Amino acid sequence: MKIGNISARLRSFVSLTKAVLSHLPTPHRIILGSVCFILLVSLMLADNSSAVPVPPGQFRSELELELPTVDSAAEVVDEPLEFSHEPSAVDNPSIGYVVQKGDTLSTIFSRLHISQATLYKLMEADLNLLALDTIQPGHQLGFNFDDAGLKQFIFRSGLTYQVTFDRGAKGDFEFEEFIEKGGYRREIISGTVEGDLPRSMKRAGARIAEAYQVTNLLKERMNFRSHLRAGDRFQLAVSRQYVKGEYTGNSIIEGFVYDGAIRKQSAFLFDDNYFDADGESLEKAFQRIPLAKRYRISSRFDPRRRHPITKLIRPHNGTDFAVGIGTPVLAAGDGVVSRVIKHRYAGLYIEIQHNRKYKTRYLHLSKAYVRKGQKVSRGQKIAASGNSGRSTGAHLHYELHVNGRPVNAMTAPIPVVQTISRKKRNQFKQQVALIKTQMAEQLMLAEKQPSK
Repeated sequence: MKIGNISARLRSFVSLTKAVLSHLPTPHRIILGSVCFILLVSLMLADNSSAVPVPPGQFRSELELELPTVDSAAEVVDEPLEFSHEPSAVDNPSIGYVVQKGDTLSTIFSRLHISQATLYKLMEADLNLLALDTIQPGHQLGFNFDDAGLKQFIFRSGLTYQVTFDRGAKGDFEFEEFIEKGGYRREIISGTVEGDLPRSMKRAGARIAEAYQVTNLLKERMNFRSHLRAGDRFQLAVSRQYVKGEYTGNSIIEGFVYDGAIRKQSAFLFDDNYFDADGESLEKAFQRIPLAKRYRISSRFDPRRRHPITKLIRPHNGTDFAVGIGTPVLAAGDGVVSRVIKHRYAGLYIEIQHNRKYKTRYLHLSKAYVRKGQKVSRGQKIAASGNSGRSTGAHLHYELHVNGRPVNAMTAPIPVVQTISRKKRNQFKQQVALIKTQMAEQLMLAEKQPSK
């Protein structure tokens, strides 16, 4: 509030107070004078701004969102986005935001006065990625504005994944995906069983997600109640991903050896499949089509498909099967359900994470028979097909993702290998021998360390 305004209000209230108090008894003058003084202080401190309040500490001006400048998706150069100091979409061209607990895209966009129509255009562009469906606390968002509104939206998940949505000439958004490969470093972890296996592995230095991956891998070979004994030894070879020296949370189980009093078991990664030390497969195969029988393919995988009306590139990252509503949809392989979501454009859809490498999606469903976090087996009925979301007719849209990228599920190599081919046997044996040697060296170093 300006000084001149304060002085004018002060003079006005002083004159009014004198006129009123001069006609009242002394006790009334004291009471009324006190009330006037409180009112005066309130008016002096009042802010007549019409700005919409923003929760403090959330919208940030100098968020270290990194926008890669690339010639191709593989060549990433980190350029920090510079944000202005006031969190207002009206006054400032750039805003950074860290997602808080309880946030949704809708509530975040509403606080910035970004229209629902713009949000829907982003969701439509995201249909082929579905990256924005499950924003979580800690994810980073970037907003760049111009006179026409939201010009660019940036979604960053962790240290390795970013999607940039840019508004085109016709108001629609196009996306560009960036995946930072980082570097992997093999680490050897040794320990003994004290209680159950996951907690024993965690005490030894493994992350709980890594421990559960091992138990899930060996569930067909080991009974984790009857085979485990206190004092049994285990070793884990795990490669962990680092970007600029910081662990990203991504890891690859390369080898596991369990040396127990009752049971001995091993698992080694080779050609994207897991085998025991004798070369026998530990994983079940995928099925090519997630249906009980073959149906006509109404639309094929096409990463360069052009929209017939907008002429924009709208990839078709899956295979469409012409099936009636209610047709049973089957899991393509063993895995864990990672999403069961209703989407404005994808409709009701299910996503299954099969292992570190493979992921499948099933869109436009009418009913889901599984829930998030549930383990499923190959061939298990998980849903009924439908016509939900933006769909021109009843069908099943099926996607297969390998290492985070969509591939043609009808032609891509899938885990069907049951044994290692003869010509690769020596390569497998050499790889197993190398990991076992590293495990033995780590164990010797651990034994030389003085006990605490």
